[in-house]
Parts: sequence; structure tokens; C-alpha cells
Amino acid sequence: MSRNKEFDGQKRSGKNRRYSAPVEANVETLPDDTEGVEEPEIVLHGEKLQKVLAQAGVASRREVESMISQGLITVNGEVATLGIRITSDDRVTVAGRKVFLKSPEEQVCRVIVYNKPEGEVTTRNDPEGRPTVFDRLPKLKGERWIAVGRLDINTSGLLLFTTDGELANKLMHPSSVVDREYAVRVLGAVDEDTLARLREGVLLEDGIAKFTDIHDSGGEGANHWYHVVLMEGKNREVRRLWESQNVTVSRLKRVRYGCIFMPSRLKVGRWEELNQKALNDLCDMVDIPRRKCALVPKDKEDALRAQRKNPRAVRVKDSRKGRSLELDGFEKEARPKRSATKSSAAKKGGKKVSTRKRGDN
Repeated sequence: MSRNKEFDGQKRSGKNRRYSAPVEANVETLPDDTEGVEEPEIVLHGEKLQKVLAQAGVASRREVESMISQGLITVNGEVATLGIRITSDDRVTVAGRKVFLKSPEEQVCRVIVYNKPEGEVTTRNDPEGRPTVFDRLPKLKGERWIAVGRLDINTSGLLLFTTDGELANKLMHPSSVVDREYAVRVLGAVDEDTLARLREGVLLEDGIAKFTDIHDSGGEGANHWYHVVLMEGKNREVRRLWESQNVTVSRLKRVRYGCIFMPSRLKVGRWEELNQKALNDLCDMVDIPRRKCALVPKDKEDALRAQRKNPRAVRVKDSRKGRSLELDGFEKEARPKRSATKSSAAKKGGKKVSTRKRGDN
């Protein structure tokens, strides 16, 4: 009872009126119990819509952003907005057409090397009806081929295509500093002063351009071949550089794009798909995560058949190049050799002759 009376007396006299102070005073005087405690990290699920659609080969990120602004893309029945994130479980349509999204485990990347002939234009639809570089490419379902750069109608040679939008953008972006090598045949004599100016830089209508390397490849008569290297891909840059020195280009062919060379076995107008090693080199060159290489349907059937027959067998025939591939995740096992003691049949004079000794049963 005495303690209660004492507390009541303190309360009346204004002592220990801790909770009657203003809120601001309480914030300053009370100890901070949250000191040293980390705030919970906000986890954002999925990837941005423009990134997913670019990887799916629908369009570039900038083009997807423009489609979103125009209201052409829906996610789960609602019009998409900039910044929205999606997963492979979401339903996405672009201009009313459904986009098939794959989970990260199912995503694969295809890259092909195409030996472009002269006379083809690097566009999907030409209003003049000229043949395009897409006419001879393999058909895709739920994806599309993206051209890595362009070659004008009179230029032939190596042209890369991929189904991975992010990889295509990185290969084309100037920040990646991917070099391109061309074989060029020029008409007329070229002296050392001309080559020096082309190496140092020439002022064109869109800025200074130059060859980082020039190699004399010889020639006969008035025509002479050179191999030149560029670090960018401006429109008709090789031709304009030579024309600035009053030199006419009679033939132009691209033979290398970064770490990818034109295969000597690849005929004009034909394509060849890159294997896993070449795809890894391409991704490492532009500093992006490595992609999983896709196998064409026939290769998948051969791989599954080989796995059912021998789970450790790894080599299946690649229908794209007529050579063997090694599948990831399996160990190589050599086929057992036939025993030397087994009898064999030999052909002699068109007849089968037994190799058993006389007297054997």
C-alpha cells in the first residue's frame, strides 16, 4: 500500500511522467533498438519484360519498350507497363500473338554462320522484291532469327544470325569493340602513303574512320587484294574509306566477325550452326553469361537413342556438319575391340571362305 501511495504522489507531483512528454522527445531519448540490424532485402522475382522478349528474339529492348508504350503487349490479359517483371509462367502476347516463354532450364541459344552471296539484301521484307538473307535460313517455331549487323547488297561473306536478342545486341554495340575483317579487291595502284592515311584516320561525312590493320594479300594486273580490319560497323565504311583515296573497290567480302571465322568448307548461300565451344567463345568475347547450345531435332533423337542404348556413350552424329558431337554430362567410353580369337569370314574371289582349320568341328 505504501508503494502505491508513493507512486501516486510522484504522479501528482509530475515526477516520472515519462509518457507525457512529446513524441519527438521520446524519439531522441529512447535508445535505438534497431541499430546494427540489417533491413530486409527486397527480392524482385522474374526479369524485366523487355529483357525477356529480347532474349526470346521478339525484338530489341528498345523496340519492345516502344511496343509497351503503344499498348501492344499484354501480360496475363492486362496491358503491360514499363518496368513490369515476368516469369516463364506468365502469359504474354505481342500484337495479339502469343509468345512462348521458356524456363531458364529450357532456354537454348542458336547461332549460325551464313555465307552471304552478292545480290541479297539484309532485311526481312524488301519492297522491291529482291532476295533477302532470311530466305535460305532454317525455319523456327516461336522464335526468330536476328541478324548481327548488316552487309550491303554488293558485299558477300560472313553474316551471323542468332535467336538470342541480348547476344545480338552485345555483338553489335560499339562498347563491345568487336573487330571485323574484310577481304577487299581494289582497282589501281596503292602506295604506302595511301595505306598510312587509311591507318591513321580519314575524315568522312559521319566522322573519322580508319583501318586498325591492313595486310597486303597480293594480286595480278590492275587488281590487288588486301585484308583490312575495322572496329565498328558503319554503313559502307570499307568502301567509303577506299573511295576517299580515289581507289575503286571491285569486290568486298567479310571473312571474320570477332572470334568467328568464315569456314573454308562453307559454300556461298549455305549456313552452318555453331557448336557449344564456338558459342562459349562468342559469349566470353562480349562478356555475357554462357548460353546453352541447341541441337536440331535429329540430333536430339540420336542423343536420346544413344543414352538409352549406353548411358555413358557420348558421341552422336551431328546432322548439321556430318561430324560427331560430345554431349555434356556424359563420360566417353571406347567401344570394346573384337577378340583376336574369334573366327572371321574372308572374301576371296567373290566367295566366302571359312578360316577354320581342317579337322575343326
